[in-house]
Amino acid sequence: MTFAVSDPTGHLAYKAGAMAFMLVAATIIAALGFEHIGGLPPCHLCLEQRYAYYVGIPVLFGALVLLSAGEMRWSALLFFLMALVFLANAGLGVYHAGAEWGLWPGPDSCTGTQELATSAGSLLDTLKTTNVIRCDEAAWRLWGISLAGWNVVVSLVVFAMCLRAAAESLHAD
Repeated sequence: MTFAVSDPTGHLAYKAGAMAFMLVAATIIAALGFEHIGGLPPCHLCLEQRYAYYVGIPVLFGALVLLSAGEMRWSALLFFLMALVFLANAGLGVYHAGAEWGLWPGPDSCTGTQELATSAGSLLDTLKTTNVIRCDEAAWRLWGISLAGWNVVVSLVVFAMCLRAAAESLHAD
């Protein structure tokens, strides 16, 4: 079963994919807003968690275009791949949030515990130019959940939406 190319928006696969696309775009816009307008510089793990969103915007858009063109299997494949990407991103967010709560250590590159220099003179020079944004301290929380924790929530919602879009795409084929 295929749907009319003239109006793909009525199909469940398109609706789920479009919602995932909009959530991904809104989330990365919010993250950039927190950074550039709100003055919350991202740590190393925050930047890594953004990769899924940067990849997700064009890939989800492409999946929607393929869906509109009636290429159900290709769109399903892209939706499924994005589901896996956001599941992995949720795992990275869990790791980051756990480090913020002190459940496990964060990476040395984010905690400020790594060796900065080998001599006192180079230590002072390094301290002048080094600004470590800690991954093991939440910069901001909403309802007790840090931005890393909210990334987990959003990533799992996008994961579910992408799985639904993939399944509906295959079901319509």
